[in-house]
Amino acid sequence: MKGPKAKRGPATWTDTKRWAVASITLAVCLVIVVWLVVSDAPLVRFLVRLYQDKHFLKETVRAWGVMAPAVFVAIQALQVIISPIPGEITGPVGGALFGTLWGVIYSTIGLTFGTLVCFALGRLWGEPLIRPWLSEHHWEKMNFIIEAEGAIICFILYLIPGFPKDIISYLFGMSPMPFWVFAVVSTVGRLPGTWISSYFGAHVGDQQYIYAIAFIAIITALCLPLYHYRERILSRFRRRKSA
Repeated sequence: MKGPKAKRGPATWTDTKRWAVASITLAVCLVIVVWLVVSDAPLVRFLVRLYQDKHFLKETVRAWGVMAPAVFVAIQALQVIISPIPGEITGPVGGALFGTLWGVIYSTIGLTFGTLVCFALGRLWGEPLIRPWLSEHHWEKMNFIIEAEGAIICFILYLIPGFPKDIISYLFGMSPMPFWVFAVVSTVGRLPGTWISSYFGAHVGDQQYIYAIAFIAIITALCLPLYHYRERILSRFRRRKSA
């Protein structure tokens, strides 16, 4: 009787092999991206406009008709996986297109999928994939996440407004946290922010501008203390790691 087959793949490679393969892969991707940008490729112009112009994004998604929800979900997932793509405008656009409830649902599906892809890539490739994208300052600032095991720290980091949730999704993949714990906690942590952006977008879409402005002003006032003390909160977690 044959014994069980040994697992293969990046997860079982040595650190040297991981670094080599990741470096080559990143170099190839960088060359392709630079070539697309320098050549002013239509794809680059389209993506830049898509994520910078909320009106163009709205009309692009709406043009897909019955497939609009699937296109919106894909856009939300992509803006998580590709960290430099800003996600501030996509949530409100979902609310304007689909209303608060369905905007939250479609955004959550897309954000969760993108977040779990980041987590899986972080777990599969580890530091060789993530380290080149972070400066030494940011690596030292956030590498405490690599040793995070508890659900509370995950929930808090996804709840804090203005924190780079795309980057920490990759970092949590390097932590001992189980996949399904991360999936549930990160999704729940994102929900308040997702609801706020969808609710705001829905009222803007209904041309209730004064109500939308008043709502976002109240939310901003409530979130400011959490945003202001985010560094102090992170310092507490970093001290726990070094203790």
